[in-house]
Amino acid sequence: MKRLVLPRLYVILDASLLNQSQTKQSAKECAESLLAAGVKLLQYRDKQAGARELLEKSRAIAELARQRNALFFVNDRPDVAYLAGAGGVHVGQHDLHCEQVRAVIGSEKFVGVSTHNLEQFAAAAATSADYIAVGPIFATRTKANPDPVVGAELVRRARALTDKPIVAIGGITLERSAEIIAAGADSVAVISDILLAPDPAERAAKFIAHLDGLPQRNAPNKSPSSRATDADVRLS
Repeated sequence: MKRLVLPRLYVILDASLLNQSQTKQSAKECAESLLAAGVKLLQYRDKQAGARELLEKSRAIAELARQRNALFFVNDRPDVAYLAGAGGVHVGQHDLHCEQVRAVIGSEKFVGVSTHNLEQFAAAAATSADYIAVGPIFATRTKANPDPVVGAELVRRARALTDKPIVAIGGITLERSAEIIAAGADSVAVISDILLAPDPAERAAKFIAHLDGLPQRNAPNKSPSSRATDADVRLS
């Protein structure tokens, strides 16, 4: 089966950080500016919002993403992702299992799974997950109780276990992004370094230019997924 192709930059719109940002943009406003800057992969994460509020905001971002030929994920909630028309959902170790998520969103949507050690990664690789996130790579302040830092070494070890796309997350900055791609990650998930920048869209554009200038990794997952639309194929 062909694989999902991910762009090298994956921006996570974390609601708590948006409230701390210098721009004071709403999730929709920030998503719109990032998409205009060339971001092709977004996730919305709001741990505090009720289901109706989360659905409303997710639906608005999903529509913006469709207009820009980008892929949008909802964090944690497959039901909201399905109803919002998102491209997929990202779940953690304490959320529904990947196959349970599939029962909610169907086979045409994408599923990403967070992992924090090699055992979790191997388990996720054995599921129908379309990509697997690894982290935190570096120390992060975006979660109240973060898992232990795993460093780039876990990315290198995980790379040998699967040809599925790997997303590295946790404390990743523009300056540190190249070493994570070199370690074997297909994409870097960035939160603070973009959302807390004076101009998030400008910072995202710098990430894109920097990451796109790095050498390509020869890997099987450069083929598009069998579930990908024409828009998804061009995400990278």
